Amino acid sequence: MAAERVATTVSQGVHGRRRVGGGETFWQFRQYQPGDPGNRIDWRQSAKSQRVFIRETEWEAAQSVWLWRDPSGSMSYRSSSQLPTKLERATLLLLAAASLLVRGGEYVGLLGRDRIPFTGRSALERLSEPLFGAKNDENHADGIPKPVQIPRYARLVLIGDFLTPLEDIDRLVRSYGADAIEGHMLQVLDPAEEQFPFTGRAEFHGYESEPRLLLDRVQNIRGTYLERLAAHRAGLKDIARASGWTFASHCTDRGPETPLMALYEALSDDPR
Repeated sequence: MAAERVATTVSQGVHGRRRVGGGETFWQFRQYQPGDPGNRIDWRQSAKSQRVFIRETEWEAAQSVWLWRDPSGSMSYRSSSQLPTKLERATLLLLAAASLLVRGGEYVGLLGRDRIPFTGRSALERLSEPLFGAKNDENHADGIPKPVQIPRYARLVLIGDFLTPLEDIDRLVRSYGADAIEGHMLQVLDPAEEQFPFTGRAEFHGYESEPRLLLDRVQNIRGTYLERLAAHRAGLKDIARASGWTFASHCTDRGPETPLMALYEALSDDPR
């Protein structure tokens, strides 16, 4: 229900996927180019200037979009009881994105779970069932999904904290990029991970069997921590850019609408 509410809010400010093709809905005018068929010339529009214009229509064929959110232990973190865990926010964003996509007639599936994608109002129910099972999925316990076969030219959305070593993430992205898979990575972090607000003597406990770490005057390492986080994020951006993917980040103390709108616009292929 929360995902549907967020999707409804975002849908009021975005347009669906729009691509040139053989549909019947008008999309845009563009200037005539050699090789364009003459029956696509719009003479009424061309008569308004000294140039010849082609009338283009929207591409109406649906395309599959495969979704994944990180179920690993680190996603259970939250620095305050007033905040959602990273896992809760990632799940919300995944379902809200799925809602927007199926409203536009797209086919969606869970990466590594579904053999074929599906659409329609029942899609969210089918997506939700495995997401609310066990917290940790052994197939994705390392924070990134294992490569699985999906249709060539499909689209892939990965949502997680992406604190996995960069070389592992780069290997994953390149493997999908080699099959012409267009991908989008959305990093979800807690504000404490973004800002490192700790002071004094602090003991840190890992969510994935890391040893405990006890530090005195922990504020002394804040600068080093923030530098390493920035370098890691810059590495993620470089990995995405090298394969023609997009990368964005989101903090759980902010609303989910902004990252969802940015993600949907990236999926929409709107030429604006």
